[in-house]
Amino acid sequence: MVAFVATLLISSASVQAQTTLALWQIPVPFPAGTGLVPTGTAYIVPNQTGTAQWPLSPAAAYAAGTPTLGILAGNTSSILSAFHTSTASAYTSPSGNGSLYSFPSNNWQPNDYYQVVLPTTGQTNLTLTWDQARSSTGPSAFALQMSTDGSSFTQLTTYSVLQSGGGGAPGTWNTGTYNPLYSSTFALPSTAENQANLFLRFTNVTGSASAPTGSNRIDTIAITTVPEPAAVALFGAGIAGLAGAGWVRRRRVR
Repeated sequence: MVAFVATLLISSASVQAQTTLALWQIPVPFPAGTGLVPTGTAYIVPNQTGTAQWPLSPAAAYAAGTPTLGILAGNTSSILSAFHTSTASAYTSPSGNGSLYSFPSNNWQPNDYYQVVLPTTGQTNLTLTWDQARSSTGPSAFALQMSTDGSSFTQLTTYSVLQSGGGGAPGTWNTGTYNPLYSSTFALPSTAENQANLFLRFTNVTGSASAPTGSNRIDTIAITTVPEPAAVALFGAGIAGLAGAGWVRRRRVR
């Protein structure tokens, strides 16, 4: 997945100077072992530290929950987290969709959610992309919701999360193979642009609680932007190496 992301960064010039505003992946594992697995109603992914396995930021140490790549990489106003009703919800880090790790949780109740928050000041033409999967007993019905104040949310679309592994699943998430069937794209409305804080939630709208061990996981969440023409000249070829992305993949959410 690192090579895949690197290709995206290099290819920005071919897609109307599209650049990555923020991209969240999980390059380091969550705490594991007896008594160490994180549990509770909320969780922010651990500190992101550049390693040999994550060479795009070889010396970076980012605050917990912040983007690993993009213009907002390491920005503490940009956070990925999860929120659950059950205090028994556990957070682990199995393989992602062609990436080292993902952000899963269990004990899903209606209206539990993953969330990203970030500033979009000065940014236009925003597109959201993400990978998501579930276990056989994990929730499948989700809604993408948006807010600019963190309290009043608008539902943008609903979608179904595919199962990873097991009978009838289109594939199994692993570190070596990216499967586009688990990926989604959504063009954000103009009201998402130029905001001090943009909240995006991936909310469980299944009508009842899932089995306690039923899990859902998310990976490679990205918000891309097409700068105004004057800004494109400022970015130049250098920004393509830092944060450009031609996210020419994904099934489109309807």
